[in-house]
Parts: sequence; structure tokens; C-alpha cells
Amino acid sequence: MKIKQKIDFEKILDSVFNILIGITEKDKEQIAANSSYIFLSKKKTVFKEGETPEHLICLVSGQVKIYKEGPAGRDCIMRMANSGEMLGYYALIADEKYNVSALTIEDSIICKIDRETVFNILKKNTKVMITIMRQMAKELYSLSSKTVTLTQKHIRGRFAETLLRLGESYGFEEDGKTIKIILSREDLANLSNMTTSNAIRTLSALNTEGLIEVDGRRIKLVDIAALEEISKIG
Repeated sequence: MKIKQKIDFEKILDSVFNILIGITEKDKEQIAANSSYIFLSKKKTVFKEGETPEHLICLVSGQVKIYKEGPAGRDCIMRMANSGEMLGYYALIADEKYNVSALTIEDSIICKIDRETVFNILKKNTKVMITIMRQMAKELYSLSSKTVTLTQKHIRGRFAETLLRLGESYGFEEDGKTIKIILSREDLANLSNMTTSNAIRTLSALNTEGLIEVDGRRIKLVDIAALEEISKIG
């Protein structure tokens, strides 16, 4: 599925304004004059590790994986970003190069706001600064929990937690059980810090036990309580 190229830029800006809670009408004018948007199809790079950030990137629609390339060539997925989130802003604020990469996992729209405009707004508007700090704090909180999971839990516990987190982050289909994100077996493995073959075996085992149902790349969490217990035990 390809995104239609004709879209109302004002609607994109409205989405950005909803992300940057606390901006003033004057801020909006600055953003409108110093921002642009781009369509990226599935599996396209948003930014690469080592590049210098020149913009604040807002994910207007779509889904993006934030990952770090491992020495063995296997990606370590730091987090999955959903529409309505900022991307790569740690490096922008720290005035450093990106230490992670970002790749779309479905057709996406991103809006890029010029860095000078961003800093001008932050200097004058503490509400926007607090908005950014809150998202940063939430991400750091999530990453600290993930660090414990990846270093101390066994494969089965890690995988169960990955599925639960995906459900919490992206929600479920109308049945209330099927996760609203479709990931490859490799991405599921990278999120859980395991090999793809281990992810496939664990997925199959949970399916056989009736705790989940797998339909291609769609995953239904049949017994969330049991998955929570597996995650808790580790």
C-alpha cells in the first residue's frame, strides 16, 4: 500500500502541534514557515547512526523502529515508535550525532522542523520544553526496565514481555486480543535480544500451548494473564 502523495500540509501541522503540547500561536507560525514533510514507504531510513541531526523529527503517521547495529551484524531494537512521537531528539538537544538509526516498518509521514526554530521555541516556551522532557523521561523509564529484562530474564520471559509491551504500546484490533502491529520474526527476535530461530521456536511453543494464536505475522494474545506470569517469572 502506497501513501497518496497529495495531502493537506495544514493537517500534518495540526498533528505536529498536538505532539508539541504547549506551543503558542506565534510558535505555530514559526513551525509552519520552517518545516517540511516527507513520505517514506516501508523499510526506508529516517536517519542513520553517525549522522548529524538538523531537524526535530515528528512521526505524523506510521511506525518506525529505533535500533542500534550490533557488532555481529544483528540489530538491537531500542524501541518501536508510533505516530504522534518525536524521533532522534536526544541527539538534537545534546548537539551530538545520532547514536541509533531509525527505519520505517510501514508507510509513514514525518515532519521535520528546522533545529534553529526548535531551539528558539524552547528558549522562550517552558511548556514545550516540559513536553519534550516528559517524553524523554518516559523513554528512559522504559529503557531501564528493558535493560533488566534483556540481561536477567530467560528467553521465554523476554519474549512474553515483548508481546505484552507491543500490546500496551500499539493496542489491539476489535477482538481486543490481536496486536495492532505486524512485525517480522527477525524484528521480534531483535526486540527480545535473541536469535531469529529462538524467536520462531518460542512463538511456536506459546502458540502450541494456546497462550497466543499466530496467523502469518499477526499475533493474538489469547491468555494475557499467563503471559504476564511468564514475564514475571523471567
